Amino acid sequence: MIRVGFGFDVHQLVPDRPLWLGGILIPHTHGLLGHSDADVLIHAICDALLGAANLRDIGYHFPDTAAETDGIDSKILLRKTVGIIAEKGYRVGNIDATVCAEHPKLNPHIPAMQACLAEVMGVDSDAISIKATTTERLGFTGREEGISAYAVCLVERGARGARSEE
Repeated sequence: MIRVGFGFDVHQLVPDRPLWLGGILIPHTHGLLGHSDADVLIHAICDALLGAANLRDIGYHFPDTAAETDGIDSKILLRKTVGIIAEKGYRVGNIDATVCAEHPKLNPHIPAMQACLAEVMGVDSDAISIKATTTERLGFTGREEGISAYAVCLVERGARGARSEE
């Protein structure tokens, strides 16, 4: 059986914070504000995976009021999310994600993000599609007040481990 999930996240850009996207530290003058490292891409992916497995959302499993998630690396949350869906018998099929940001330019960082996320989720990097776009200077993203991310995933019920043996 296959199922599809959708995730969305947004965080405010602020000075004096590191900018983590897709598990990669991106050089920039501002970073994202949040309880964890505020990696909007990973958070959107977690929500997509949890939604596909009908397991609620990231805030339900990792509340922003919990001391154990304060400042946590979002790669840890993603690894735990993959484990949560695996407990219900699902494995990651593929991810298709879009990050909306005016700056910094993200295209040079996409291969590193794909490799990082694939490693964390135990899938081939070919199963991770990441696109970057702007909002043509419109809205909060266009004013560079924040960054948003959207993710769609396919999960499959069956044998554990999505890495192919090529």
